[in-house]
Amino acid sequence: MATLTESRKRELRRDLEAIVGRGAVLSDPEELLVYESDGLTLFRALADFVVFPTSAEHVAAVVRLANRAELPFVARGAGTGLSGGCLPAEGGIVLSMMRMNRVLEVDYDNQLAVVEPGLVNLHLSSRVGPKGYYYAPDPSSQQACTIGGNIANNSGGPHTLKYGVTTNHVLGLEVVMPDGEIVWLGGKTREAPGYDLAGVFVGSEGTFGIATKVVVRILKKPQAVKTVLAVFEHVDGASEAVSAIIARGLVPAAVEMIDQLTIQAVEDAFGCGYPRDAAAALLVELDGLAVGMAAQTERIVAACRDAGAREIRTARDEAERALLWKGRKSAFGAYGRVSPAYMVMDGVIPRTKLPYVLRRVNEIVAAHGLRVGNVFHAGDGNLHPNILYDPRRPGEEARVVAAGAEIMKVCAEVGGSISGEHGIGLEKSDFMPLIFSAADLALMRRLKNAFNPTGLCNPGKVFPTKKSCVEVGPVAYRPHAIEEKGLAQRF
Repeated sequence: MATLTESRKRELRRDLEAIVGRGAVLSDPEELLVYESDGLTLFRALADFVVFPTSAEHVAAVVRLANRAELPFVARGAGTGLSGGCLPAEGGIVLSMMRMNRVLEVDYDNQLAVVEPGLVNLHLSSRVGPKGYYYAPDPSSQQACTIGGNIANNSGGPHTLKYGVTTNHVLGLEVVMPDGEIVWLGGKTREAPGYDLAGVFVGSEGTFGIATKVVVRILKKPQAVKTVLAVFEHVDGASEAVSAIIARGLVPAAVEMIDQLTIQAVEDAFGCGYPRDAAAALLVELDGLAVGMAAQTERIVAACRDAGAREIRTARDEAERALLWKGRKSAFGAYGRVSPAYMVMDGVIPRTKLPYVLRRVNEIVAAHGLRVGNVFHAGDGNLHPNILYDPRRPGEEARVVAAGAEIMKVCAEVGGSISGEHGIGLEKSDFMPLIFSAADLALMRRLKNAFNPTGLCNPGKVFPTKKSCVEVGPVAYRPHAIEEKGLAQRF
């Protein structure tokens, strides 16, 4: 895209202000810096404008203006994403959805709510909680991340094992299409005739349009909850316990694993009661009817003991349960105590491959002279290795990139995937050929083109660059993506 002249930029700013108001457009470079990155700070890119719509009509008008001006545009929520998915890779307009943050309707009888995309995930559960309901998808960033961002990446969370990911809880969406048309996909009923276009839209990473209203399922709070902490002397034992639990016919609400480095960081930060000398800990949660809960808990305890757990304890009350979960959900922030920066991976593997893959992750990272902390959704095999590094040390970032590439290849080799919930975005686009054939990718492109024929809606994401990672090798995948997409590295 050609660089905008100052006169053209002033003209476009006036046009945008006419749509959303004078206080709702940013274009000064120092203001735009706030939006140059998401949670993955290895990428940054500057927009020409950031706008703050407050209605679907605002969004549609901005999108139509972008089309007339041939400007790329991308929606952004809280910026907690971890794949560079909301970055303006080719400049243009960022539509911040944070002012569209209302709960518009709650229908307790039909167990649904209608919300705007800028609503913080946890705020929905807080709103419906007093009536005994909650919203099930719970990313670890749920205190900050938004429903719209969750929809873009089909986010999961610790309770994915039992309750599924975002798409399992979205019934319908009001969407501004990439040409500015406002349409509804799905609706308020569990079953809708015709193609499941709402299902197609969820997980499309903002390349199919911009959601402006969302109809979601809300669930009754379970009668009983039991949370078990199992402590292991060896990571292999914790890994094997995960499969052992599922093999006994149990489907916990969550099975999370935390390794020693992460435990120590969490204990330093929050003092949540994890044994600092443990090699790994499993956090297992059961929920459901009160009748039979004790028996299920005993079976969980037995499975962990048989796998070699040295200590097993059950949270005695809600306060202890909340403290254990605080440690798990605050783990990423706790890494700041042990490293100035980290890159979090997001691979998925079969549960039975956990012992092998975790060993390979530790071997790969050690071979590059780095450290790794593992905290992840073990129940559904969604790994989150956090490779720790110091960007001030020459060459260290390149080693992180190389190690991450090797980990992604291992995930693909064992029959897994390159993303479970963070999305492909900019970070993993060159890895797509590891799990998809050329025919697969061509079909996906045709689908994207049906929604987004001009390519102006969140360009440069998901699909491989001209030279895929298969051709250029693992070390080069991120620098190559930066070069092809006109982005700048931070360091």
